[in-house]
Amino acid sequence: MADYLLEVKELKKYFSVGRRQVLKAVDGVTFSVERGSTLGLVGESGCGKTTVGRTLMHIYDPDAGTIRFDGEDITHVKRDRAKALTRRMQMIFQDPYASLNPFFTVGEIISEGLDIHHLVKGPEKQERINELLHMVGLNKEHANRFPHEFSGGQRQRVGIARALALNPDFIVCDEAISALDVSIQAQVVNMLMRFQRESGLTYLFIAHDLSMVRHIAKQTAVMYLGTLVEYADNLELYSHPVHPYTKGLLSAVPVADPDYERSHKRISMAGEVPSPVNPGAGCRFVSRCPRATAVCSQQMPELKDIGAGHMAACHNL
Repeated sequence: MADYLLEVKELKKYFSVGRRQVLKAVDGVTFSVERGSTLGLVGESGCGKTTVGRTLMHIYDPDAGTIRFDGEDITHVKRDRAKALTRRMQMIFQDPYASLNPFFTVGEIISEGLDIHHLVKGPEKQERINELLHMVGLNKEHANRFPHEFSGGQRQRVGIARALALNPDFIVCDEAISALDVSIQAQVVNMLMRFQRESGLTYLFIAHDLSMVRHIAKQTAVMYLGTLVEYADNLELYSHPVHPYTKGLLSAVPVADPDYERSHKRISMAGEVPSPVNPGAGCRFVSRCPRATAVCSQQMPELKDIGAGHMAACHNL
């Protein structure tokens, strides 16, 4: 039986966008993350991936559903408990500049968590800062510099060092490499994988780059307009995708093979994306799906097991 560090069931997060309008950013998402492994959460921009990550970290309060971390229900926690959870749950943000305080030195940014939790002081704190900088490929001299003095890749390394400072068990990587050059992306991903091997870290890796998710994750969940449409182990998902949306995403992933690219036909996903404020009663992909039938417009499909733990939400499977 799998040992799950994080279990999310029917998670919902809505935002009021007017007097009577509600934006359903996350609408009934269910998934689990095995201890010491990585779950990739993928989908187009605006599908709700980041909102899931921020809700798990209690940056946003969930409106419904449950979040269990290491067997404990943390859906709604008091301030003191939320503070204690930050020692075990951390987040790497998408923007490596906006997520760092421009008025703090790198040393102050990295040590902020250490100070809040009163973990180390004096020379020991400086040793820990130097150790973290070395772990992410920076020098101890960088501790006295400010974020604007670094490149994007270096700033993201600072963000990673900050996330690692408290020796967490779980890290949400929210588009942690999307703002970086391709060569730097590979370096950061390899570094995250090394930390996982050495420390047993568990990741939720949020991204829109399916090729990178295939490399780093054990399982992948595909999200569309606030809901999960497919969820499976990587080998199964990438070899046998069943949902039309997943197939469309995978068909758009470039392959470094000229012969394959010449003969490969990409799946077009034409049509309008429904409004997340009023997505309709049926499947949210119905307006773009080439296989849509009458029932697709009338009833939301359930995420169900189609065999070997492969989950999909489609009426036409």
